[in-house]
Amino acid sequence: MGNFAKPPCEEATMLTAPCARIATENGSWILAATILGSSMAFIVGTVVNVALPALQSALYAGLADVQWVVESYALPLAALLLIGGSLGDRYGRRKIFAIGVVVFSLASAWCGLAHGIRELIVARSVQGVGAAFLVPGSLALISANFPEQRRGRAIGTWSGFTAITAAIGPVLGGWFVQHGSWRWVFFINVPVGVTVLVLTLWKIPESSAGQQGRRFDWWGGLLATVALGGIVFGLIESKPISILVGIVTGIGLLYWEAHSTSPMVPLNLFRSRNFTGANLLTLFLYSAVSGMLFFFPLNLIQVQGYSPTEAGAALLPFILLMFALSRWSGGLVDRYGAKLPLAVGSLVAAGGFALFARPGIGGHYWTTFFPAVLVLGLGMAICVAPLTTTVMNAVDRSYAGTASGINNAVSRIASVLAIAVLGVLLSGVFQSTLEQRLSSFDVSPAIRSHIESQRSLLAAAEADDARGQRAIKEAFLAGFRSILWVATGLALLSSLSSQH
Repeated sequence: MGNFAKPPCEEATMLTAPCARIATENGSWILAATILGSSMAFIVGTVVNVALPALQSALYAGLADVQWVVESYALPLAALLLIGGSLGDRYGRRKIFAIGVVVFSLASAWCGLAHGIRELIVARSVQGVGAAFLVPGSLALISANFPEQRRGRAIGTWSGFTAITAAIGPVLGGWFVQHGSWRWVFFINVPVGVTVLVLTLWKIPESSAGQQGRRFDWWGGLLATVALGGIVFGLIESKPISILVGIVTGIGLLYWEAHSTSPMVPLNLFRSRNFTGANLLTLFLYSAVSGMLFFFPLNLIQVQGYSPTEAGAALLPFILLMFALSRWSGGLVDRYGAKLPLAVGSLVAAGGFALFARPGIGGHYWTTFFPAVLVLGLGMAICVAPLTTTVMNAVDRSYAGTASGINNAVSRIASVLAIAVLGVLLSGVFQSTLEQRLSSFDVSPAIRSHIESQRSLLAAAEADDARGQRAIKEAFLAGFRSILWVATGLALLSSLSSQH
């Protein structure tokens, strides 16, 4: 997700990809290339969240613009993820992975050089296309190049190092923003991408699944992109006709996938109640997490007065807790089955979201946000392994790779939709609360007019008067709390869906 919490089924994809040529002598180099490659795609989402306030100020961007900086990356990644994996199986995993690295790296440089918000948004969309090729390829390459007896250790190494990079990334990104420029958040991917490309072409052998004769579902990918894009564009830009086009296209996608001889998403998998329930849980829970993670850095930096580095470090306990408890969480499935941990974990996560709504403006991190970060991290740690297990056990083994890919895509779609929908909610609450606060604080007409001209900037709006600035911060905090209560409700729905 684009997110601190990686999609639940990414490690499962590695376990189920068909093996081709085993290259044990280059194992360390293969791990290095795949860890660095996948880490680029994971980190860019979390780091950009920390850079958003600086980027918003530098480019004088409104909420919709800031949302598009994230959504323009997440949209193609979510819509084309399954196609990216299929391309690797068909034309060669190393080739498609390398193409993804090149596209991602060039787009990163373009992002760093962007002169305006529109150019940055276009560059981010190209970056998302590169990530859609890179992410599934990195996972499949490990499975294709390690024998079964060594694959578990390789997966553990990959998981551990990507967790470490996910933890370091936002802190490093915050440091770049604070001591340099938001542009370095994107530029840092270029030398990493060159390193990954050299290692890939030098040390990784080619492999494929021998699917050259299989029809390719380009129409499915196109319809998914238009459906998602239409809904998200309509929500962010307040265009009902766009939402309608997205919904109609989504219905067309379902019809196409139901009648296609080689569907991108085999709908028959959803006949399994466990599979459907697990994906509903993923949709609800990852919507809640993604929405909170998008707006949390804005609250920390623009309202609470944190530095970018401090904001990047604020969620470190969340990441480290998930990493430390991943093995323990897997053991819960063996002892209790998947349903109980999923229900309990979702309830704990709901408590974490509710705790995030408690702090006002000011106060020490350890007494305000740290308890919420800890509880949410515990809840997510309890959920991830049982969720992966449920998805993988719900379908026949021959569909395991497809099932994990679908669940991965669902988690990313949840992120895309959550940021769009919750952005509408936050903006509405902010506008109404700002009006109330400006009236109650008796702000002068001149200052009030100046603030109202910056409404679209939300908490990035500036006022020369202390009361006006207080009104802006309290209005944003009211909007942020409304998001957290929705997130709490979504986590409760996750707990309910785990029992069906």
